[in-house]
Amino acid sequence: MPLLQVESLRVRFKTEEGYVEPLDGVSFEIEAGEVMGLVGETGSGKSVTAQAVMGLLPFINGEVTAGRIIFMGKDLLSFSEEQWQKYRGAKLSLISQNPMTSLDPVYRVGDQIVEGMLLHLDISKSEARPRAVDLMASLQIPNPERVYYQYPHQLSGGLKQRIVIAMGLCAGPRLLIADEPTTALDVTVQAQIVALFKKATVQRGIGLLLITHDLGVIAQICDKVAVMYAGTVVEFGDVMSIFNRPKHPYTESLLHCIPKLGMQKGTLKAIPGNVPSVQTFPSGCRFHPRCGDVTSACQLQKPGNIHLDSGINVACLKYSSYMKGSA
Repeated sequence: MPLLQVESLRVRFKTEEGYVEPLDGVSFEIEAGEVMGLVGETGSGKSVTAQAVMGLLPFINGEVTAGRIIFMGKDLLSFSEEQWQKYRGAKLSLISQNPMTSLDPVYRVGDQIVEGMLLHLDISKSEARPRAVDLMASLQIPNPERVYYQYPHQLSGGLKQRIVIAMGLCAGPRLLIADEPTTALDVTVQAQIVALFKKATVQRGIGLLLITHDLGVIAQICDKVAVMYAGTVVEFGDVMSIFNRPKHPYTESLLHCIPKLGMQKGTLKAIPGNVPSVQTFPSGCRFHPRCGDVTSACQLQKPGNIHLDSGINVACLKYSSYMKGSA
């Protein structure tokens, strides 16, 4: 059984204008020891998916209206808030894209790591401190004994992100969710942080859901990738298959947006238009207003999830023959 299974997830939020539904049938799964990337443009529903998995929607006027979230064989949607408090941080952990929103500016960073250990582990503070220092050292934080006593404002962006990762790992979670963890970092530090995530996943045997818009990061460390567009997963499968032979027109368009060595100036392609807002999702396939392969059927018919012989799942009408049993 996969570590995490998300099946046909639908979500809605209550607004002053009424309800909006940013997710429509999102499905994917993650195995233990596996890194899965969730990629798509801003507004595609990546962060909402993470919030749903973490059980945080009720705090932001949201709710799951359909689907299942199965984690370690347990149905997370049946959890009470008391059960969630035992799971968040201990079994599932979320790392946000801005470390300053996760770090308290008036507490030493080491104490903030220890706080998570004391909350979720049956250990004393005297036992937690050396564990925190060892964890910081494993994340390549130089002089961890000294950094332990420093405050967030005394650290660089890269060190702050390492502290946040340590906070996420301190109680030994089985699944780590990282929401755009390298956005605010320079390129060299990004590479270091990405390598740390991969190392932690392999060494600890945990699952990692990496949310990003950076296809380079996806290619570097992910085993599988789910491509999201306007609240739907349009393509899901192993990274190499999707990068080498993308099936959905949106995935192809995203890959064409990546600059390549030797490319002539002015030849970089862009996807026309913008991701529609949740209030203006089009009928039929939600990508059809921007798609170069659009047909009249795409404007009316919502594509189902189709499993191809290559092992890729794709939501596109041009593969509808597979649903009828043909090759």
